[in-house]
Formats: sequence, structure tokens, C-alpha cells
Amino acid sequence: MGILKSLFGNSDSSKNEKVTFVNWIPLRSIAELENIEKQSFKEPIAIFKHSTRCGISSMVIQRFEGSFDESLKNFKVYYLDLLNYREVSNEVGYKFQVLHQSPQLLVIKNGEAVAHASHYDIATINLKTF
Repeated sequence: MGILKSLFGNSDSSKNEKVTFVNWIPLRSIAELENIEKQSFKEPIAIFKHSTRCGISSMVIQRFEGSFDESLKNFKVYYLDLLNYREVSNEVGYKFQVLHQSPQLLVIKNGEAVAHASHYDIATINLKTF
């Protein structure tokens, strides 16, 4: 079997794997929102709200990862699975005064949302400007 794989290649090879510079930080608790708010006074923070059951959300997150280049690799991006952490998602809206959407990207700076977009408009947010 090893000889066949070496001759014909392995269909499970890493050819299909795409490199991403996004260092996703899971957002799972309301307490973490307090840390994000405090941290945003030192550096901008992004929160990506994602629905794991939504086709549009899956497409948008792939595009987001694809557009996230090496120059942004230190930009902190929190990933919120809003289906499993609905109460956290609701608190994001309350705390940063942004109406819930999915998928949604928020940029938090100095304790407030300075940019936010949902669905395909997420691609219009240029994180390099922050």
C-alpha cells in the first residue's frame, strides 16, 4: 500500500489544506468579554460570530480566512460559535451595542465596537486600518 501511495499520491494529502494566518481564540464565556473590553484599550480586537449550521456563514468564514494575510497574524480574533454559546452572543450585542447578525464581525477598540458587518459585507472591513 505504501508503494502505491508513493507512486500515485495520497488522496488525503495536504494539497487541499489552505494555510491561514488567523489565530482563532475561542470565546466561550461572558467573563471573557470583560477581558476583551479591557484588552481593546491596548490593541484592537475582532470577534467573529459564526453559525456552524449556516451555509452562508461557512462561506464567509472561508473567505475571511483567505483574506487574512501574514501582516495580520498578530491581530487577535475571537471565534464565537453562537449556536453553542447563545448567551455569550446576546451579551456581545448588549455590551457593544450591535444588533445580532450571523455571520458577523465586530472590531472592538477602546471598549467599543468601531466597526461591524455581517454576511458578505464582512469582506469590506479592512483590519489593517485598525
